[in-house]
Amino acid sequence: MSTSSTHSSHIQDRINSLRTEGRSSRNRSRPRPRPATPDEAYIYALAVGYLSYLLQPRGRRLQHVPAPAPLQPPAPAPLHRSSGAIQDLMRDFNLVRDFKSTRFPHGFLAELEKRLTGVLVGKERRPEYADAAVKRTFAVFYTAFTEQSFRRRMEQDRRVEDLVLIFFSSATKELQKGQLPTDDGWKLMVDRHVALFVRMLTATLKDHDWARDRPELVMRLATLESKLLTHDQDLAASTSRAGGAGGSTIEVEAPLSYEVKDMPLVLVVSRLFAVPHAQLQADVNRHRTAWTEQAALMDLKLYQKLLNLNSRRTLRSDDFDVEEAYERWKKAESKDLSQLMLAIIQAHPALAKTTSGGSLLRFTTNGSGASDPSYSETMRKIVDPADTSGYVIDQPVDMSDLSLNEESGELDDGDAFPFTFIPPDARSYYRTVLAQALTLDLNDPALLPSEDAENSGSRKLLSNPSAELLNEISIRWRIPPFSRAVFFMDVVRQKFLDQEMDLDTLDAAFTYVKDPPREKTKGAHLESLTSLLADRSRWTLADFALYRQILSALHDALLRDLYDALQHCYEPKPPSVGPVMYVLQNHVTADPVFSKSPGEDDRFAAQLADGLRQQALAAYSAFLHETIPQTQDEWQFHHVLELGKAVFQLADRIQKRYQKSREVMGVDPWMVLMETVLPAYAADARDLVERILSIADAHEEDIDIQEGFDLYREMVEKRRVQAEILPDIAFAFPVEEMLAVFVWRWIQATDEKMVGWVDQAIKQDRFTLQAPPSGEMPTDDQRHSVSVVDMFRSFSQSIEPITRLQWQDEWQHAKFITALARTVGNGIARYCEVVEQRFAKEMDRLSPEQEAAANQSRQDKWMQLAKEAWTNREKIEPFQFYSESLVKLNNIEWATYQLDELERSLDVDACADVILRYSPPTPPRQAQNFVFTIKIVEAEDLKACDLNGYSDPYVVLGDEYQKRLAKTRIIYASLNPRWDESVDIITQGPLNIVATIWDWDAVGDHDCVGRTSLKLDPSHFSDYLPREYWLDLDTQGRLLLRVSMEGERDDIQFYFGKAFRTLKRSERDMTRKITDKLSSYIHHCLSRGTLRSLLNKGISIASVSSLFSRGQRQSSQPGPSEDEITSALQPLFQYLDDNFALMKQTLTDAAMVMVMTRVWKEILATIEALLVPPLSDKVSQQRPLTQQELDIVFKWAKLLFDFFQAVDEQTGTSEGVPLDVLKSPKYHEIQSLNFFYFESTDNLIRISERMASATLHRQHQQRNRFSAPGALGLARAGGGGGLALGGAAGQLGTPSAARRSKSIMLNRNLGTIKKAKEEKRKEAQADPNDDIILRILRMRPEAAGYLKERSRQRERLAAAAAAELIVRQSLLAGGGGGRGLGMGMGIGGSYRR
Repeated sequence: MSTSSTHSSHIQDRINSLRTEGRSSRNRSRPRPRPATPDEAYIYALAVGYLSYLLQPRGRRLQHVPAPAPLQPPAPAPLHRSSGAIQDLMRDFNLVRDFKSTRFPHGFLAELEKRLTGVLVGKERRPEYADAAVKRTFAVFYTAFTEQSFRRRMEQDRRVEDLVLIFFSSATKELQKGQLPTDDGWKLMVDRHVALFVRMLTATLKDHDWARDRPELVMRLATLESKLLTHDQDLAASTSRAGGAGGSTIEVEAPLSYEVKDMPLVLVVSRLFAVPHAQLQADVNRHRTAWTEQAALMDLKLYQKLLNLNSRRTLRSDDFDVEEAYERWKKAESKDLSQLMLAIIQAHPALAKTTSGGSLLRFTTNGSGASDPSYSETMRKIVDPADTSGYVIDQPVDMSDLSLNEESGELDDGDAFPFTFIPPDARSYYRTVLAQALTLDLNDPALLPSEDAENSGSRKLLSNPSAELLNEISIRWRIPPFSRAVFFMDVVRQKFLDQEMDLDTLDAAFTYVKDPPREKTKGAHLESLTSLLADRSRWTLADFALYRQILSALHDALLRDLYDALQHCYEPKPPSVGPVMYVLQNHVTADPVFSKSPGEDDRFAAQLADGLRQQALAAYSAFLHETIPQTQDEWQFHHVLELGKAVFQLADRIQKRYQKSREVMGVDPWMVLMETVLPAYAADARDLVERILSIADAHEEDIDIQEGFDLYREMVEKRRVQAEILPDIAFAFPVEEMLAVFVWRWIQATDEKMVGWVDQAIKQDRFTLQAPPSGEMPTDDQRHSVSVVDMFRSFSQSIEPITRLQWQDEWQHAKFITALARTVGNGIARYCEVVEQRFAKEMDRLSPEQEAAANQSRQDKWMQLAKEAWTNREKIEPFQFYSESLVKLNNIEWATYQLDELERSLDVDACADVILRYSPPTPPRQAQNFVFTIKIVEAEDLKACDLNGYSDPYVVLGDEYQKRLAKTRIIYASLNPRWDESVDIITQGPLNIVATIWDWDAVGDHDCVGRTSLKLDPSHFSDYLPREYWLDLDTQGRLLLRVSMEGERDDIQFYFGKAFRTLKRSERDMTRKITDKLSSYIHHCLSRGTLRSLLNKGISIASVSSLFSRGQRQSSQPGPSEDEITSALQPLFQYLDDNFALMKQTLTDAAMVMVMTRVWKEILATIEALLVPPLSDKVSQQRPLTQQELDIVFKWAKLLFDFFQAVDEQTGTSEGVPLDVLKSPKYHEIQSLNFFYFESTDNLIRISERMASATLHRQHQQRNRFSAPGALGLARAGGGGGLALGGAAGQLGTPSAARRSKSIMLNRNLGTIKKAKEEKRKEAQADPNDDIILRILRMRPEAAGYLKERSRQRERLAAAAAAELIVRQSLLAGGGGGRGLGMGMGIGGSYRR
């Protein structure tokens, strides 16, 4: 059929314009026309393929054919320069105004030099460069090219025309040598050699991918080469006028054969439409006269006119939602049309008239910027000059001089269809061709991904030939890029609905459109669609509406597939719903164009849930028939468990299957299964168990307790699951009513055996380290002995069966755990008692010297003491620790951490809350035990009972019936001792205690230093806050006690707190016993005697008279050197190293740090006592140190600080005591002494007054804020601060500012213990005070009056605070309904580490 008949048959089928009355919205689009049939689309596709053949570039038609051998030398033909002078040939470069685009790139000269070198050394592969004359010409140019000044100028200008001109000059000079003046043949030889050079320039640009960025430069070079080769195409032939050495081929341009076998795209059309080659050739021959280059050019020119006329034969502004989108599309369309027309003219220059600009069209540069890159990218890819198949360069072209010899009359929309290559409805025709291509390529096995490829991606949807044809058709038919993507998805939708495409292919189709592959070939279809799909505002209304319909149709089809797949989800091997959900969520519903009706998801979810419930009931019925026997006498507990196991195995399988996304379109298959099956299983299990028990009773058979426990654990787990997922449905199986008796029997047996287990574990323990592998040091986990492990193993074996039951009745479960906690506490108390007794016995053993002294007579002992007093000598030997003793300390530390783990695993706080919530109220007059914790803190200004002017005091507590309650350790040679030891006293009412301080004597009876008493009345501690009492002794001095009270009760927190405090006290007492063995030598080395010996260069005073001259200052003398100061501490360092080394072999890291920390505190206390006396209201006899002595003491402190920090010289990490522990408040207090030590007394008094005033103001504000009396500057707990208080304030007791860090309830786990220590540390650092200044003033006799005044001031403030507290307690007791002693003991929630 002819082209005109084709146009006539389809002219009436062309769709109308989108122009309607008013602007169309996105919900409206032009009506879709009748789809084009394959036969109709075939002709137009064939026309495009044929046109591509006609317009193929010259490079594709060049051939090398054998050169004919002439019979005789040809007569020389007259030679004429076809292109004029070289200046005329280079004129085309000057026509391009974009000079940047015509310059060669950076690095080009280096690559060109390599190519030139290859020609000279014969490595160039192309035959035309092998000629000797060519090599000679290139050698001359190479000499000029490598000249430095020329090279620098070329690097700066980068002008190609300069290179060509220099080569022309070099070739002219070389080739005219030896030529006759009348011979002009060498001039044409120059043209040929210049053409070879231009060809090399082009090849260099293409080989390094520079041609893509400089298409106009490549275009100019190709044009210049064609002009230079007008007379001869074969540059290496023997007959060429290049004067070569001879060649075997010539380069000729093959004529068009007009055979379909030579037409690549025509063959693609044949493959798509299944047209045989004979028919194909016949159709091409029939339309050759109409399908010409001129017709194609007329189509483009006419389309451009229609575009400017806003004709409905092209897209108009009404087709777009916004005017900006239309203008952007129109601008890009105009540019593409110009490019296409220029490509046709370049291929066939005869179509264009000669213009004043020469043989080439003029290029224009748009100063306002290039057109939209999203529209021009496809054209740029197609016409890329870097490819020999490209059309034109990417520059705006002025087509005003082009004449097509046609009428310029306007076309009316009612005229006959005027195009040759563009079909009547290009969109419909394009879709038909696309459908043909996709149908064929989907069935092509070659496009499937390789199964062996490790990283093979999704399948390829369109083959390269099909994509190239579609790309060519879209350009010729003017189909916008976004329309191509929409048509592609429309065809994909149809294929999927017709079940011609699976989910993987559908996913690949969406991916292909959203992220098309980047290929270097011209046929890369949909190359630049990513940005277009992202910006939907550029789309036409028709494309927008069509794409929405596509998504809606795919959404409905995918939901149907999803429903069918989920109906098999409870089967062993169901189909996967992942691919369906992936496509649905990532490609359909996530698209902003997609929309759905309200309630559509809810309706689908309801239908899906109904179907899943039916499938769940069918699966449960199958399990019931498989696991339960038909005869009731055969029923056993394990049958019930098997039924539940089958149900939960199915549930676990479903949960794992949908673990990444539990809900599918709002429906959870696992939840539907559990809602349907769990209630049915609970009811059936209840009936089965009731029947089993009744049969067992009838047969008088006992069911094993372990079977009951197993059943209970399983049913509790089922109940827990149902409670979590179905909280509104009660579990039908009453488990607790059947098995509670077994739990109580278990607890009773455990309590009876616990103490025996502990004693047996200690008896069998040798308290040695666990044996590590040979040659290795034991780890911390191997540094405790087996007794503590056996004890906690017995705890776990007693508790674990109960905790695994997961008892539903909270109150009963809490009672079970509370009873077990009491049992655990009894076991720990027994363990600490026995271990601490053994430890004390080992630590109190006599040294060899002490044993020798014990065997002396009474007279010998007195003589030895007198001799040591006369010579003022103290002989102190290092103490050697037993490894067994240190292992016991490791056991206590390990037991503390294990108890904390046990406390956390039992959830003690939750149990206590449950008991408090469900327990009945306690009767108001019910007898209650009270636990008083008395801490013997310190004493001051004691009576000296020994000849050396000191005492060796210890404290004994007894009740009013002279029963001993507690005894402290001995503090040697001190009148201001500090014990910091605690004892618990249990009473049901008021109790009077007597504290007696004794002086220990090695010979004879111990002397009484003084006595005092205190009444413990529970009514005075109804607020459960700790109190401090300064008790005056009946002789001299006073004693500080800190007292707190709490009620003993049947409470799990109380039992655990008591156990923790027992462990911490044992740990603290054992650590103190260790440090006491070291403290004597520490005091000896850090003494004033050592200072005097150091200042006197080792000469000490060896007479008793030295005791009476302590207050006199020594004469000034040169100070000791640094080495001497360090050497003075070497015995102490060696002593500590020896003891720490022994400890390190046995103690754990935590225990080692704990011992070292305690030793560090002892050292700080010793240094502090060396610098200043204790705090008191009296002037001290202790003299201040001199400047030399003070410097030495601080240097000692620095050396000791470094020693205890133990920094590794290589790694720089600390391996000793942590830095925050070393820099304690006491350390900073000692450091601050250096600022005030030598200040004048008046300045110190003024500073003290300011600090006291600020402290009083701050405490007054705090009391008003909390409406409670503050400490008001009283003595700080444990810090030794504050002036001494006597009289009524001291006897009444002052409320401590510190929190109850030592109470049982605040020691119920390691978390609360750690929190209490941290708060105590913060309180110590929070408020500055003047205690250190007052201690310095004690060494100033002139400050006696100020010290007494400060003491009276504090007594008045303390008395006022105590009176206010009594009044407040009375008001609370009167208005609180008598809740004083019965108030709750819980102190908030537990603090975890």
